[in-house]
Amino acid sequence: MERKIIITADGSTTIHIPEWDEQYHSKYGAIQEAKHVFIKNGLSLFSDQKISILEIGFGTGLNCFITFLEAKKLNLSIDYVGVEAYPLVADEVEKMNYVDQLNANEFSNVFNQMHQQEWEIKEEILLGFSLTKRKQFFNEINDENKFNLIYFDAFGASVQPGLWTEEIFEKMYKALKLDGVLVTYSAKGSVRRAMLAVGFLVEKLPGPPGKREMLRGTKAP
Repeated sequence: MERKIIITADGSTTIHIPEWDEQYHSKYGAIQEAKHVFIKNGLSLFSDQKISILEIGFGTGLNCFITFLEAKKLNLSIDYVGVEAYPLVADEVEKMNYVDQLNANEFSNVFNQMHQQEWEIKEEILLGFSLTKRKQFFNEINDENKFNLIYFDAFGASVQPGLWTEEIFEKMYKALKLDGVLVTYSAKGSVRRAMLAVGFLVEKLPGPPGKREMLRGTKAP
């Protein structure tokens, strides 16, 4: 499918898919959405420890890069796994302006390394932050009791409903450690019901700019 680079409301880039009228990130602000959903309501729950993160939809690398920057502030050691079936090409990566928008020019090489890194191989990006990129479909994920935190950033249920089913969320539930957390920008009733059905304790939280609510699920005892 055709992919176009667009500028979102906060000045940061994302990719638009005209056929679906869908974006990789919110048109109201890619960086604002990532910080609100995945950092404020996900990563910030953990402090001064080593944690493992699974990202469903590595995409532009924005969530991974922001996590790297925030981990340094929060004194976290991160083992990050990003799953993506359709990776960006080099020309698309070059047009992502996250390094500039985040005032992170000293780490521009880190953002590039995240995209240039080989698939299926774990590499330490910098001390305390390792990355593994897995090129696979989400229904092929079979991890068990491995992750503290899941960033569920798949395309919306309106265009890819098969990514938001009980079957997928059961895989997410199994992949989490006890007391592990899943965060997603979605607040659809069908998504909440699917999460509840597989055992998650689900909270509705205030959403990022442009969305009233979002969901957070916990794998409780």
